[in-house]
Amino acid sequence: MDAAQAFSPSYALARQKFLAACVAAGIPVETHPLPLPGADGEALAMDVARDGPADAERVLIVTSACHGVEGHCGSGVQVHALHDAAWRKAAREAGLAVVYIHALNPHGFSHGRRVTQENVDLNRNFQDFSAPLPVNKPYAKLHELLLPPQWPPSPRDQEALEHWIAKHGMGEFQTAVTQGQYAFAGGMFFGGKAPTWSQRTLRQVLRQHAGRARRLAWIDLHTGLGPSGLGERIFAGRNDPAAYARASAWWGGDGATPVTSIYDGSSASALLTGLMWNSVYEECPQSEFTGIAMEYGTEPLMEVLTAMRGDHWLHLHPEAAPELAQAIRQRMRTAFYTDTDAWKRRIVEQAREALFQAVGGLCG
Repeated sequence: MDAAQAFSPSYALARQKFLAACVAAGIPVETHPLPLPGADGEALAMDVARDGPADAERVLIVTSACHGVEGHCGSGVQVHALHDAAWRKAAREAGLAVVYIHALNPHGFSHGRRVTQENVDLNRNFQDFSAPLPVNKPYAKLHELLLPPQWPPSPRDQEALEHWIAKHGMGEFQTAVTQGQYAFAGGMFFGGKAPTWSQRTLRQVLRQHAGRARRLAWIDLHTGLGPSGLGERIFAGRNDPAAYARASAWWGGDGATPVTSIYDGSSASALLTGLMWNSVYEECPQSEFTGIAMEYGTEPLMEVLTAMRGDHWLHLHPEAAPELAQAIRQRMRTAFYTDTDAWKRRIVEQAREALFQAVGGLCG
């Protein structure tokens, strides 16, 4: 399959391609339905396909659409991998089980949003909700500037936001906005007040497919940060020097694509809270875990954040004019999905390299 053909312009078509690829590969699919309609009335689900032995001690997980709209990219990588005979042969001969989890957040994927149906950023939702939640004081000061009464923002509102950034710096702005907040349910990067459907379902999948794995690797596919088409390999896991060294050896050993970290400031991402990786330590405590997020760039950071601001504004203002709503939705999609063959092929090339590197790491 040509790399570009693996990608899809909608969740419905992406799911259709994923299921068809599983059928062609002879891999059964386990479906976890989300009982809500998609943007076009289609059925929504988190679909899971396991390619490899049920009792494999070495397991590789590949996930898409943690942030829904980013699923255009992640699904494309998964579909291409399922059609890639050389890749499947390498994994099979190594004795691995590869678990593809398609559309962690199917509602966001279908509706073109990063967040779940609860307006929650899934990758900020893995908290202990029985304990006090993190307090993001800088976000509280920015909330009304980020989501003003009208869209596009008035010149006065835009100037106020630009003044804040000029005073505090772009780095502090990115951290304040993106690290996660738990006070504004309609706001950006909201981590929720309880586990979401996607969190609960993912934990169930992890227990079933990795609950007995001795060695576990995870590649989670994202878009929206960094230079266009470049797949930054961001260390995923606790702040554990041994795990970081292992990830660096697996995915950055050639020196050309170093593995970055949110813990030492080397990543384009800020230090975040409530990350999805927390679930591994709780659901698969027996495994040695090594993971990365593949973060593919699309547009400059402020362009991406502005698109997200518009999306959240629209969520708070469903009465918006249809023309404005459509423009906001389209802007959101282009901020997270570069719909060109060249971009798609570059995505697949880097993902394929990372997949083979994961096999080497798990078997090393």
